[in-house]
Amino acid sequence: MRVLCSSTLIGEALLIMFAALVAMQLSDVPTTTVWIVSGIAMLLCVLLCGAITRPGAVAVGWALQIGLIVSGFVLPTMFGLGLVFAALWWCSVHYGRRIDEIKAAREAAAA
Repeated sequence: MRVLCSSTLIGEALLIMFAALVAMQLSDVPTTTVWIVSGIAMLLCVLLCGAITRPGAVAVGWALQIGLIVSGFVLPTMFGLGLVFAALWWCSVHYGRRIDEIKAAREAAAA
């Protein structure tokens, strides 16, 4: 699960960086605000990569996905990209947990 979720979060951090560059050009939001909000979101993505196995990390990841979708009010294309990353997050969490369960069952059977 850690690998799948971390891959999604790193991709999302890159997307946020590129979206910040676009938002500066297309929206009326001040440049400083765009970089502060984007920087916090990118930092959260990177920090969450290292903490994905801790309790509550998946919930924080979901909050991040919702925040990305809500950012569509500033930059409308973020609605679509936010939905794509929310779907990727769901897949990463769902299938990552299934893979971890299968791996644990194999290790238990081998022991």
